[in-house]
Amino acid sequence: MIRLGRPRRGAGAAARPGPTGSRLVLGALAGLVGALAGALPVAAAPAGCAKPVGVHTAGNPWATELLGPRRVWPLSTGSGVRVAVLGTGVDARNAQFRPGQVEDGRDVLLNKDGATDDCDGRGTFAAGLIAARPHDETTFAGLAPGVSVLPVRYTQTTRQNDGAVDPGRLAAAIDFAVAARARVIYVVLPAIRNTAQLRAATARAIAADIVLVSPAASGVRAKGATSYPTALPGVLAVGAFGPDGAATSTESGDYIGVAAPGRQLLSLSAGADGRLGHSPTVDDPAYAAAYVAGTAALLRSYRPELSTAEVVRRIESTAHRTAVDGHHPQLGWGMVDPYRAVAAEGVEDPPAAVGASAQPVAAARANPGAQVDPWVLPLALAGLVAALLLGIGTAVARRGRDRGWRPGGC
Repeated sequence: MIRLGRPRRGAGAAARPGPTGSRLVLGALAGLVGALAGALPVAAAPAGCAKPVGVHTAGNPWATELLGPRRVWPLSTGSGVRVAVLGTGVDARNAQFRPGQVEDGRDVLLNKDGATDDCDGRGTFAAGLIAARPHDETTFAGLAPGVSVLPVRYTQTTRQNDGAVDPGRLAAAIDFAVAARARVIYVVLPAIRNTAQLRAATARAIAADIVLVSPAASGVRAKGATSYPTALPGVLAVGAFGPDGAATSTESGDYIGVAAPGRQLLSLSAGADGRLGHSPTVDDPAYAAAYVAGTAALLRSYRPELSTAEVVRRIESTAHRTAVDGHHPQLGWGMVDPYRAVAAEGVEDPPAAVGASAQPVAAARANPGAQVDPWVLPLALAGLVAALLLGIGTAVARRGRDRGWRPGGC
């Protein structure tokens, strides 16, 4: 049984979880998404370097409503955790990164120190989903704003040919992150080719007790494809879904761990030149892994004694199941829930079986602008669950205050 509250020390085991009895599911967010998506234009391939299209002020993005980061911040903001963002670099000059939050990093492409610029823009977008701090002039914020970001560039401008990611350069990027003592590594763009060098670098990261998060491949060309290090042992592989709950990543397999939002997303833009600046809305399932990397950082900050295997188990065990047998080939063990991953007790208990009536994706609700838990049970149980969650949340906060806890800095 999973209970919400102060986690018990020493929880977790290395084994992958089985299904649970939860029928918590994603739901009808179309109206909310339509209203929010209209605030920013849909992305088009840029002619030059990435530039912001404005500042987002139109309410919480649907992914923020769904994941509810402000619910978990009283427990953890990810403070003290270094997250390596492996991709195209991270533009440190967006005002939603606090001074010094983005470290110098490494440019594997040019074999030199420093990756705090980002013409392509995807590394900055990914880092913003994890680390953007709350700001009075925007409703957008990252999931774990207390983390530090280690940017590592190993690819650039491959929007039309992501299959060209060089596995040797990716391996070198992973090795740099390991040497720099990152506690979470997020691979923004996985490779399609598997090599001994990439396998060895991945194994070294896992052996160093680092949570390595990598997205599933997507798109017509990726159907039936396997990406790396996504499919390698020990990696937390992430699928993606849209506002309707349908899978948007096309790679599938029993190695997919969990899923997160991967459509109609917005985040920080490169090229803001020291000001606030946000991207157009983007459909890219690879960014779903940013939310899972952020969840891992929240958990590693709150429970630093947990091993990589225990962190992965908690994230998978507390995800909201989407399949009758507990595991969906594209969505894994279900939809990530940052609050449950951090606050749940009893994760070490054996997962319960899913009832025969469970549906792969069913309806749920979100309340625009309110900080509520967007995961709901079927209508007959909705009122009871809401009351329980309210009481549990109050108890968790009270226990935190009683023991003199203070959240990490943003």
